[in-house]
Amino acid sequence: MKFHRYRMTASSATRLTCLAVLLCLMPALAKADDADTERITASGNVFKELLNASSGIPRGLLNKSDCVIILPGVVKGGFIVGVQYGKGLMTCRSGPHFNGKWSAPIMMQSSGGSFGLQAGGQGTDFVVLVMNEGGARAVLNGKAKLGADASVAAGPVGRDAEASTNASMSAQMLSYSRSKGVFAGVSLSGTSLGPDSGANEKIYGKKVSGPEIFSGAVKAPPQATYLLETLTKASPPSAHPRN
Repeated sequence: MKFHRYRMTASSATRLTCLAVLLCLMPALAKADDADTERITASGNVFKELLNASSGIPRGLLNKSDCVIILPGVVKGGFIVGVQYGKGLMTCRSGPHFNGKWSAPIMMQSSGGSFGLQAGGQGTDFVVLVMNEGGARAVLNGKAKLGADASVAAGPVGRDAEASTNASMSAQMLSYSRSKGVFAGVSLSGTSLGPDSGANEKIYGKKVSGPEIFSGAVKAPPQATYLLETLTKASPPSAHPRN
């Protein structure tokens, strides 16, 4: 009986230890979830500010785009060899021809290298317009390296500007940056972009791929309402050339 009572006590201690570890991990897990939902909110704010900026994305190019990728506050760090790493989201026009309503957000992550002296860190917002189906599927289906798997060019700025260069007119993606409130076209060649499977699982409560989110397999989270409403108002399905 004494041995039996000892085993029960040891078992209880093990359970208590596991519970204590779980309780310690819960704040960290909650912060991770908060970071993902905050990223959706931040993306909506970045896009709204871009629309209101005199040096923002030309509305005509937005209407022609199949998808929009927003990476709010990408952090650049390092000293001799800088490394870029950012997280954000992508939303695409739904349907087989990418001409429907804007889809639920697909959580994204980017990575790449940039050489040069970069002491300290710098936060920059990036916005990428995906201009055709080939570019959209390259990113949806996995990590695409811009400039290799999908062509990319610095986008023209100004709400009334036109894509005047051959590079801009033929590129599958047009990229923009915002630092200290100023938007500018910037080349993200060499950067890799693809779905963030971990963040998508946290947002949607189950493992779900980029193409599944795009197809409408899950509903957009409440935090995405502002972004999707802003996009729909700025560029409704009827504004797309295929409609």
